[in-house]
Amino acid sequence: MVSPEPFEVRPFRPGDEQGVIEAVKAVYDEYGFEWDPEGYHADLYDVPRHYAQGAFLVAESGGRIVGTAALHLFDRLPDHADVVEVGGFRRVGGADCAVERLYVPKPHRRRGIGKALTLDVIRLARESGRRRMEIWSDKRFAEAHSLYRSLGARLVGDRLCHDPEQSPEWGFALDL
Repeated sequence: MVSPEPFEVRPFRPGDEQGVIEAVKAVYDEYGFEWDPEGYHADLYDVPRHYAQGAFLVAESGGRIVGTAALHLFDRLPDHADVVEVGGFRRVGGADCAVERLYVPKPHRRRGIGKALTLDVIRLARESGRRRMEIWSDKRFAEAHSLYRSLGARLVGDRLCHDPEQSPEWGFALDL
């Protein structure tokens, strides 16, 4: 049996744009999700601008991007409930950051890439002085939900995503 190539998690850098788009789109294609470059996916076409308040990470293996994850930083949300309504969206109460755009294409799963990306996002959030991370994930992504729970996240609610499909999502809170 040939062992998989090692991977490295690193910050996004100029020149990664196409690899990021291809990695995320591979997961969208796998699940039959609609790709919306001018709307829901516009952030992936200008990562430095969209993630200036936070970070965008990639996993690279064999010269290819094989995973992505982002840290979004924001002002602390009200914390009177596990899930709060903010600007017409359901959010995790008390959260002041979020993991976003965690995607690993199917051929690269089960190698620890998703966990490594998530752990780096958590580390960056802690280094930024954040206290609670919100994680929203499509209800079909059971492996990701197992990962979040293994890292201490707890399920707090659900919502419909603002993506083109209005996908149902689980919401998790991770105290940092």
